[in-house]
Amino acid sequence: MNKNAISMPESVAWKMQLRGGAHWSGVVRRGTTLRLVDPMGGANVAALFYNADDTAERYNMPDTLKAQHTAYLTAGCVCYSDMGRILCSISQDTVGWHDTIGGVSNAALVAKRYGATRFQEQRNERYTNGYDSLLNEVAKFGMGRRDLGATVNFFSKVTAQDTGALRFHPRHSPPGGYVGLRFEMNVLAVFAACQHPLDPDPQYNPRAVDVYAWHSGPATENDECRLRCPENARGFQNTEMVFA
Repeated sequence: MNKNAISMPESVAWKMQLRGGAHWSGVVRRGTTLRLVDPMGGANVAALFYNADDTAERYNMPDTLKAQHTAYLTAGCVCYSDMGRILCSISQDTVGWHDTIGGVSNAALVAKRYGATRFQEQRNERYTNGYDSLLNEVAKFGMGRRDLGATVNFFSKVTAQDTGALRFHPRHSPPGGYVGLRFEMNVLAVFAACQHPLDPDPQYNPRAVDVYAWHSGPATENDECRLRCPENARGFQNTEMVFA
């Protein structure tokens, strides 16, 4: 059994399925864990995180990577805000690598690779892209293009080759793979289940993801994420001062 596999509570607060190509946003309260499950394998979920109490504070990719001396996220890692606080922690992970540098697809890329579709004809089966999906969601909260930034691409693996080119690893996530996000602040989470922009699959085939939520409580004093590095310990202290 994967050492980062953790059983799910018998009861959950809520659950939903994010269909392939769909997008979602919602406020997740401090002390809540969301488990994202990839039932078919090969999923991709582009995610952005904002402080729900002040959306000017949001996920900062450079600080997240620099503080933890990594280029990708996995169990024990956290997502930093641009104020040095911790938005959420990766408390569970059976996938092992989540991309932080690949970005999201846009309308031009999707049309070039898969062709063009229209909602008027295809409805929910139309071809969607990550950029517009995220933009649609943040607009619900009074934000726009300037509020979009680097995403975490859960379930996807991207590595850099010696030449500097980025390599996408197809179907990195196995069927049933999951990642657990424990929220350390009140967070506006934004998800888009669109294909990764570097996915070489010639067919439009975004995969659905199941989402489960439950109250887990915030990080304890001996939590793996807190103890990963001194920077994380300070990040948790900065966060806990807000909620003291």
